[in-house]
Amino acid sequence: MFYDPIYMMLAIVGMALVFIPQMLVKSTYSKYSKVRSSTGMTGAQVAESILRDNGIYDVRVEPIQGELTDHYDPSDKVIKLSENVYGTNSIAAQGVAAHEVGHAIQDSKGYLPMKMRAGFFPLVNLGQFLGPLLLMAGLGLRFFLHTGFGGLVDLLALIGIAMYGSVVLFHIITLPVELNASFRAVKALANGGYVVDDEIVGAKKVLSAAALTYVATALYALMELLYWIWVFFGRSRE
Repeated sequence: MFYDPIYMMLAIVGMALVFIPQMLVKSTYSKYSKVRSSTGMTGAQVAESILRDNGIYDVRVEPIQGELTDHYDPSDKVIKLSENVYGTNSIAAQGVAAHEVGHAIQDSKGYLPMKMRAGFFPLVNLGQFLGPLLLMAGLGLRFFLHTGFGGLVDLLALIGIAMYGSVVLFHIITLPVELNASFRAVKALANGGYVVDDEIVGAKKVLSAAALTYVATALYALMELLYWIWVFFGRSRE
């Protein structure tokens, strides 16, 4: 149970799923961070301008330390842009900045998947921490106590599965949120004239690479959840 070669294989595949897209993001971002935009606008300027284009005046744009630490905080109404995005006029910077504005636009329009993700967020940290612990405790007690299927021991494992399932659901809901934000970003950049000609291709590549990381994370989480469901309902009774 504790040295399952199937789980080890799943872990290896999962690490590859997560690692490869992250490397792709870094390489794509690095490439287009060296390509200057013909408009000469920095990421911060693009973000502020797109916000105004959409009639949003209550969202601030501020710098934050780190690389690719960019995010939108709906509770404080602030877009945090990493220093390289905030102050440079590269295609990559403009694409990332526009993506975060896409989240602000979602927030202003009450985009349903974004509201759903916010609702699940409080459960994520708890589910990530307690879910696997309860699951392993339940399965471990069943193994060592030689209990049959059902009872309090299995209830413990079921609660763990349910808690981890909330984390998986969070990752799945995140996909339309991130993809929609990128769609809004590309549309805003093109329609507003912030990127021209082939520059839009570079912005799309940066955002597409970033989207793959969310797809990979959701897929790995789902694979792991299905594995534990199989262990609990199927394999554990063989």
